[in-house]
Amino acid sequence: MAAKIRKGDTVQVLAGRDKGKRGEVLSISPTEVRAFVQGVNMVKRHTKPQGMGKPGGIIEKEGPIHLSNLALLDPKGDKPTRVGFKVLDDGKKVRFAKASGEVIDA
Repeated sequence: MAAKIRKGDTVQVLAGRDKGKRGEVLSISPTEVRAFVQGVNMVKRHTKPQGMGKPGGIIEKEGPIHLSNLALLDPKGDKPTRVGFKVLDDGKKVRFAKASGEVIDA
């Protein structure tokens, strides 16, 4: 099944403690249906020193967030939108923003 949200997309959080925040998708975990978004769902991890150059301590990093709590930003209106799929005349399948009809994948 094609992914509606992909790595590199700019998304907005729809629910949870970070509702309203925007960020770029760093990675997707399709089996867990979760994504890591830059600056969203920050968690603290206590880590040991990892040899040369990596000190231990409390490190703050992004935690996973469920894809149902994310919405892709419309490239035309800069607002959250749902995503649809359509096939172009040349046979290429692309994503488009349902709010404006703008093609996301060029």
